[in-house]
Amino acid sequence: MDEMAHLAGKDSLAFRLALLKNNMRATRVLETVAKKAGWGKKMPEGRGLGIAQHHCFGSYVAQVADVSVEKNGTIKVNRMDVAVDCGPVVNPGPLEAQMEGGIIMGLSTALKEEVRFANGGVATANYEDYDLLRMNEVPEIKVHIIDSDDKIGGIGEPGVPPAAPAVANAVFAATGARLRTIPMTPERVLKALSAG
Repeated sequence: MDEMAHLAGKDSLAFRLALLKNNMRATRVLETVAKKAGWGKKMPEGRGLGIAQHHCFGSYVAQVADVSVEKNGTIKVNRMDVAVDCGPVVNPGPLEAQMEGGIIMGLSTALKEEVRFANGGVATANYEDYDLLRMNEVPEIKVHIIDSDDKIGGIGEPGVPPAAPAVANAVFAATGARLRTIPMTPERVLKALSAG
């Protein structure tokens, strides 16, 4: 979606909103997360905001990633904002925890997790060979719950899918380099930057 917006010369949020003008729930999460994350603000060099939106299990989620790209290709996620519309919410605590956990899982997949193969089999035999996001790498996460009377949706999985595209879009905003393969390792970032 961001690539189409870029080719059209449009802001990626405005591009999405124009396509989703008849979908009030998708529009609400996009507008809310953009406002809360400060969409459109000027970012320092090497830092960018990326947005992504997702709908599954009857719930709508949009995320904005604030990332910095270091000279060695390392992506540092500074903050994640998420807006969620899953219908009426009785107890916001578990909803916030599910969104936080989903984002952490999505970021781990986006930045670290990879099964490696060698000698005709799986070389990733245990956790020492399978890198996961560590506690000290988890960014600040802000969950923004939409006050909604729409149909109730599920909340277990919807926080995971938008994390990787939000980060990839933020990397593009920060560097002009597109990443289309996960995990987005420093080596892959440097390769995309050199191809630039």
